[in-house]
Amino acid sequence: MMRVPRFVPRFPWLGGDLQTLRNYLRPPGDVLAPWPGERLSFPMRDATGDELLAMLHRPAEDRGKPLVLLLHGLTGCEESSYVRVTASNLLRAGYPVLRLNWRGAGPSQGLTKGFYHAGRSDDLAAAIAGMGSELARNGLAAIGYSLGANVLLKYLAEKGGLAHLRAAIAVSPPIDLHAAQQRIAHRRNRRYHDYLLERMRAERAPDSPIRTIFDFDNAVVAPANGFRDALDYYAQCSTAGRLTAIRTPTLVIHARDDPWIPSGSFRSVEWNKAKAVRLLMPWSGGHVGFHAFGLERPWHDEVALRFLASRF
Repeated sequence: MMRVPRFVPRFPWLGGDLQTLRNYLRPPGDVLAPWPGERLSFPMRDATGDELLAMLHRPAEDRGKPLVLLLHGLTGCEESSYVRVTASNLLRAGYPVLRLNWRGAGPSQGLTKGFYHAGRSDDLAAAIAGMGSELARNGLAAIGYSLGANVLLKYLAEKGGLAHLRAAIAVSPPIDLHAAQQRIAHRRNRRYHDYLLERMRAERAPDSPIRTIFDFDNAVVAPANGFRDALDYYAQCSTAGRLTAIRTPTLVIHARDDPWIPSGSFRSVEWNKAKAVRLLMPWSGGHVGFHAFGLERPWHDEVALRFLASRF
């Protein structure tokens, strides 16, 4: 059994909000400078002609370790601070890393006909299928964050024993999308809500007068992707009820004080039936925060490295 270090928040980042905001208040520098990147693209399987763009980094020495895919969250991309920090920690440990951008995100903004959403697991499957034997020669693992973590869990559940990943880590996944939407829309989260909505509109509907994330999902995301409405989108793409179908060894990491995603979503899951999935839910850590006392890297990166070492 992998030993998990106890999470103790690092002063002064106490409480879920400060844990969440530290990524923005203290952005990392050029942490990937020692490992130059190589631009890759992966064509999608539909008729749009869209491609997913990615940045590949290799460690200084090839230690035969698996390639780790990093999957960003809502309004993020390969340049998101949490993605770059995790990439640097993995590379330092000898893992090659692929920072994948979802359809229409980051460097592909304005270059695709379609856009990502919380259930677009087919895009992940297409990217994995397009990697070829050279990239995947030592196996594949993946770490997803927030929306990207939900996509990862959905892919794993749909593929079951046929998934091409040998290990997976889902950090702060919104496994109940409707519950997460309701939480972010709460009055105490108004600044988070407005920040995300502004970035969502900038990605795909810059002139839209839409004033809530629910209305955006209802008017933009759902009809563009074949869902009846926002509630249908949430129901079809949430992963809380799918976790028992996962066969790949998987860690799910969620903080009880996550201000964006309610812990009740995780307490309602019958984890004893999800045999391949282990839940880690410390009392603090915020949303994709986990800035811990005594650790130079985020706690979720420390746990991920220990988990990968136990699998490979």
